[in-house]
Amino acid sequence: MHPELSNREERTSRVVAERLRAIAGIEVRTGVARHGVVGVLRGGKPGPVVALRADMDALPIEETNDVPYKSKNAGVKHACGHDAHTAMLLGAAELLSGMRAELAGTVVFVFQPAEEGAPDGEPGGATLMIKDGALASPKADAIFGLHVMPTLESGTVGLISGSAMASADKFTITIKGKSAHGANPQDSVDPIVVAAECVEALQTIRSRRVHPQEGFVLSVGSIHGGTRFNIIADEVVLVGTMRTLDEKRARTRSGGCAKYLAA
Repeated sequence: MHPELSNREERTSRVVAERLRAIAGIEVRTGVARHGVVGVLRGGKPGPVVALRADMDALPIEETNDVPYKSKNAGVKHACGHDAHTAMLLGAAELLSGMRAELAGTVVFVFQPAEEGAPDGEPGGATLMIKDGALASPKADAIFGLHVMPTLESGTVGLISGSAMASADKFTITIKGKSAHGANPQDSVDPIVVAAECVEALQTIRSRRVHPQEGFVLSVGSIHGGTRFNIIADEVVLVGTMRTLDEKRARTRSGGCAKYLAA
């Protein structure tokens, strides 16, 4: 009911830390990657260090669902299920604490902020968590995470061999034109027309430049330009995402797309 955006998870972080401190045997560290929280449960028997991870941030979407847990924060909603992930990891911490004596090894509970991407110009997310030592003290031998999936029936767990979720890269394209009155288009360089052609052309990267069996998606998510119906804009900004299932391909496609767009 109290969703918070990336790098702004102040209340969420505080609630998570309070819940962890209330569970016997868990060492709690806060302020990791701004609002991240790390809990450590040392088992009663020697063994490996395993980390379990959940994300905490929400999305800038207005909550319109009529549900008991409807968002109380205007314009912010847990549309991606991170509230469920956080609750599930807190539940796992409580259950594992109850069997601490039989636990062989150590469990690190990682509550990550800014999974949806830190605001422009701000560090955050998994990279900053690692930099701040979330997996270093104690050093994790393995880390596990999961994601809720609305296509699965409640009570079931979905497994897949190989990559399950794609990497995500963001791109921004700024098209600069020349403004003019809508009645005199000959005096302009219309960036809206160029933007429309760019959107169409971008789709040919997937259909004509990528192997059909390769996991790759490119989507334009937002287009912004213009201020009035009768004025041709001087600038349009396209923002989108590129996703792939292979790190090598992600680097290759990022460079290839940049060259393609520049051309």
